[in-house]
Amino acid sequence: MPVPRPTDNWPERLSAVAKPPEFAPALDSFAVDLPVFQGPFDLLLQLIARQELDVTEVALSKVTDEFISYMSRFPDLSTTTEFLVVAATLLNMKAARLVPDIGMESEDNAEDLSMRDLLFSRLLQYRAFKEMAKIFSDRLTEEEDSIPRAVPMEPHFAVLLPELVWNISPDQLASIAVSAMRQPPAPDEAAHVARPRVSVEEQVTFLEQKLRVEKRISFESLVAQTSDVGTVIGRFLALLELYRRRLVIFDQEAPLSPLHIAWEGT
Repeated sequence: MPVPRPTDNWPERLSAVAKPPEFAPALDSFAVDLPVFQGPFDLLLQLIARQELDVTEVALSKVTDEFISYMSRFPDLSTTTEFLVVAATLLNMKAARLVPDIGMESEDNAEDLSMRDLLFSRLLQYRAFKEMAKIFSDRLTEEEDSIPRAVPMEPHFAVLLPELVWNISPDQLASIAVSAMRQPPAPDEAAHVARPRVSVEEQVTFLEQKLRVEKRISFESLVAQTSDVGTVIGRFLALLELYRRRLVIFDQEAPLSPLHIAWEGT
């Protein structure tokens, strides 16, 4: 005859832990299929955190598309939020890695390395919180049938307690309480964002002067004289700004074919 559990007759509302629906997916079961990696998303994060896989080789857009397809079957807000936090960190890491190095003696380069370390620490912090959450969940599951029993301290132990001696005044105690309850300063949420090295507005001026003379030029010609990735990105953004101002038009015969820019301004 089975022995009834102490919690069998408890009402559902007294449950200490709300159990998720069985059909709710977890980020642990999400797998990705990329040219450089195939397997669980969690393993991908571990490889990136240990720097065994370069984050710049990971196509985050493909990861996002696969996650959207994965979540479309079983929508779950907590899993989606968890993925967004990790994806944002990976995106910042990838952006920091795409900034070219300019030498270890440069102060800007040292700051970039610090920002990169901060992003890695955020990823490791996410892993630590996730593992601790699993430990707490497992312990709650194991101990859900346990009922604590409140008993007084045994007399031979009670006499060993030292007498409480107050050596501070009420005003000092109030000051300590105020210090303990004071809110810490808010962290700078944008501290990890790398500073732009190239001014888009300066590139707009450069392209405007060049296109007024050339009238029509290919994008390859515009970036042929520079090997700096930041400058190439800055000039491309400047072209988009000129297009928004209706000063240039783009001409491309087919996808991935050479892009030509023609001046339309006065």
